[in-house]
Amino acid sequence: MMPEAPLSHAAAQRLIGQSVQRREDARLITGRGRYVDDVVLPVMLHAAFVRSHSARGTITHLDVSAARRHPGVVAVFTAVEINSPSHQFWVTMMGPDAGYAPGRVLADGDVRYVGEPIAIVVAESRYVAEDAVELIDVDVDPLPPVMDMFTAIEDSETLVHPELGTNVAGDMPADVPGLDDRLAAAPHTFTETFHQHRYVQVPMETRGIVASWDRMLEHLEITVSGQSAHETRLFYSRMLGIPEDAIHVVMGDVGGSFGQKMFTQREEHAVVIAARAIGDRPVKWIEDRAENLISGGHARQEAMRVTVAVDDEGVLLGGRAWQLEDVGAYPYPGNGAAGASSLALFPGPYRWGGPGSVAYHAQAAFTNTCGRTAYRGPWMMETTGREQMMDVVAQKLGIDPLEIRRRNIVSRDEMPFTSPMQLQFETISPAETLEQAAQMIGYNAFREEQERLRAEGRLVGIGLSSYVEPQFGFGILATEAATIRIEPSGKVNVYTSTGNHGQSLETTIAQVIADELGVPFDDVRIIQNDTARTPYGAGTGGSRSAAIASGAAHAAASSMREKVLQIGAHLLEASVEDVEMHHGVVSVRGVPGAEVPLGNIAAVAYLNTDALPPGVSPGLEVSERYKAPSFMFSNATHAVTVEVDRVTGRVQILRYVVSEDCGNMINPMVVEGQIVGGIAQAVGGVFYEHMVYDEDGNPTTTTFLDYLVPTAAEIPDVELGHVVTPSNTPGGYKGLGEGGAICAPAALLNAVRDALAPLGVSVTEQPLSPDRVLQLIVDATGE
Repeated sequence: MMPEAPLSHAAAQRLIGQSVQRREDARLITGRGRYVDDVVLPVMLHAAFVRSHSARGTITHLDVSAARRHPGVVAVFTAVEINSPSHQFWVTMMGPDAGYAPGRVLADGDVRYVGEPIAIVVAESRYVAEDAVELIDVDVDPLPPVMDMFTAIEDSETLVHPELGTNVAGDMPADVPGLDDRLAAAPHTFTETFHQHRYVQVPMETRGIVASWDRMLEHLEITVSGQSAHETRLFYSRMLGIPEDAIHVVMGDVGGSFGQKMFTQREEHAVVIAARAIGDRPVKWIEDRAENLISGGHARQEAMRVTVAVDDEGVLLGGRAWQLEDVGAYPYPGNGAAGASSLALFPGPYRWGGPGSVAYHAQAAFTNTCGRTAYRGPWMMETTGREQMMDVVAQKLGIDPLEIRRRNIVSRDEMPFTSPMQLQFETISPAETLEQAAQMIGYNAFREEQERLRAEGRLVGIGLSSYVEPQFGFGILATEAATIRIEPSGKVNVYTSTGNHGQSLETTIAQVIADELGVPFDDVRIIQNDTARTPYGAGTGGSRSAAIASGAAHAAASSMREKVLQIGAHLLEASVEDVEMHHGVVSVRGVPGAEVPLGNIAAVAYLNTDALPPGVSPGLEVSERYKAPSFMFSNATHAVTVEVDRVTGRVQILRYVVSEDCGNMINPMVVEGQIVGGIAQAVGGVFYEHMVYDEDGNPTTTTFLDYLVPTAAEIPDVELGHVVTPSNTPGGYKGLGEGGAICAPAALLNAVRDALAPLGVSVTEQPLSPDRVLQLIVDATGE
C-alpha cells in the first residue's frame, strides 16, 4: 500500500474518516432550503419564452405587438433588442478559441431546434407572461432538419449552422504510426460498434435565475442555480462588456445539476440582458419541467466503433476507436469537449501493448436538436465502449470476462504506470478492486448457479466494468482557495471557492477544517457561492472538490493553526513547541489547567492587539490557494447480476456490488451516497430514460409520462467495498463524484449481454426497455 499522506498534528482523524451526519440535510429535508424560486424581491418581474415549434426553418413573420399591449406586460424582446448587446460567448474553462456554435441569444431569422427561444416576455407575473406568449404570432417556413449524426458529418448542403459551412462540430484525430500493421499482425482482431442513446440530467430543481440592474450604480445582481458563481460573473462580464466588479453573483441551495448547470445558457443570457434593458426591477425566470426536458440540455447521444487486437490468451495487443457524438445545435461548453476527454481515457486501467498501441478519433456533429450539455462523467462513452468490448472479445475467444480482465488489468504494484495515451497513473489499484468486487459478488459461485438456472430456461447473467476516473488539475481547474476567519467569539467561518450542488461540501470541508485546526465541528461554518465574499475558483465540477478544495482547506487551516498556537503560547508563557489545540482550546502539554480558549485568543487578536507576541499581525484571517497536479485518478470495479424475463423483456437487477478506491475518505457516508447516486442515474439511462425525436425533429418524450425516470423502487441495494490507496494530495483524498455514472452502464449492459448469450443475442444498443429486449430476443431466435 502507498504511504498515507500525513496530517500535520496529533488531532488528525478525529472527524476525517467518520460518517458525520450531513449538516445540510435538516433544512433540505424539511423544505427550508433556499432555491432560486424562493427569492422574492420588491417590484420583481417574471419572464417567459416564445419557443420554436420547428426544428429547422426560416422565420417569415414575427409580430409581438399584441403581447406588448397586453395588461401587465412590461417588455417583449426579440433578437433585435437582445442579441445586439451581447459580445463574447466563450467560457473560461475552454478559452475563446475552443470552437463554439454561433453566438446568438435569441433566434434571428431562422430556427435551429424545437424549443429554441425566439422572444422573451417580461411581465408583472409569470401567469401574465405566459398569457402574452400565446399572443405572439410566429410563422416559420420549415426546412428539412439534420437529425442523424452519421449523415450530418458527411452532409455539406443541409447545414445546422450555414455560417459555419459544415456540420462537423469537432474533429480530434489521434493516430499512431504503424498501428495498422500491428493490428493486422495480431492473432485475433475484433470490431464492434456500440450505440449510446440520448437522455437528460433531470435535476430536481430546474434552471432558474434572478437578475437585476441598478442604473445608478451600474451594477448587476444575479442569483442563479449553477455550479460556479465566479465563472458566471466572468462570463457575463465578457458578454456584456462590463467590469467583473460591476457584477455580483450568488448561488443559494442548488437542487442538483449533474452538469446541466455547469454553464449558463441562452435563456439565462436573455434574462440578464432583459433585466439590464429594463433597469431597476429584478427579472426572474424559472424553467418549467417541459422546458427542461425539451431545451434544458441533453447528453449521451454517441456511438463508438472499437477495434481490438489480442493474442490467443486474450492479452490486449492494440486497439483503435472512433467516437461520434451528437452535440445538437448549441452545445455547452464547447463543440467537442467530451470527445477530447474520451480520447485520453479510452485505454482505461489496462496495459494494452504499451506506447503506441492505441489510437482514437473523436468527432462531433451538429444536428437540429437541443444542445449537448455536460452530464455527470461527460466522457462516459470511453468506459461504456471499452468495457463492453472486453466482454465481446471474451465471448468470441471463449474466455471468462473476469479472466480476460485479470490478464490485462494493471495493479497497484505497477504504479507509476504510463497509459498508451501517455497519462501517468499513480496511487490507483485496478486489479485490487477487480478482485474485491469479484469476491464480494461471489463470482465463481454465481457461475455455478448460472449453469443450473440456465438448464431450467432462466436467463441470468453477470456483468463487470472497471474504470479509471480523472480529476483534472489544469487551467482554471487547477486551483481552489479557502479563506478562514476566526471571529472574536472563537467561531470559525470558512470561505471557499467551491459551488456545492449536492456533494455535501458544507459537511466534508468542515470536517477537514475542524480536524486540521483542532476546533469543534459545530463551530465551523462553510460559506460558498458568493462572488463578493468567497475567493475566486472554478466552482464544483469534474470530481475535484475532495482533492483540490480540501487541499486549500488543509493549507488554510494549517496556517491558521500555526498563528493561533503562536498567540496561545505567548499568552500561556510557554514555547510554541509545547502547546497544542484540541476542541478549540490551546493547552500546554503535560500541564493541567494551563489552557486558553480560542475565543480568548481571538479577542486578543482583534481587541487587545498590544498583548500579541512580537511579529504577529493583528486579527485571525488567513487565505491559501492550493495548486493541484495536472491529473489525479481514482478507480473502481462494478459487478452486477441480473435476470431477464423472456416473456416480458423486463430486466431485474439481482445484486449490485462496487469496489471503489477513492483514497482516504473524508466521510464514508457521503462517498457511498455519491456512488449510489451515479448508479441510480445509470440504471435510469440503461433501462428507462430516453429522449426521443421523430424524423421531423420534434421531441416526443416531453413529460414524465413519456420520459421515464426510475424511482427508489427500481434502484438496487448497492453493496460497497473499499480499497484504500491514498493519493499524493493533502489528506490523501481523491474525487469520485462521477464514477458511479461512468462505470455502471457497461456493467449493466454486460450483465444483460451475458444473460442473453444462450439465445445468441447481440447487445450493442440502448436503452434496454422491455420492448427492446423482447425485440432482441425475437430477432435472434425468430420466436
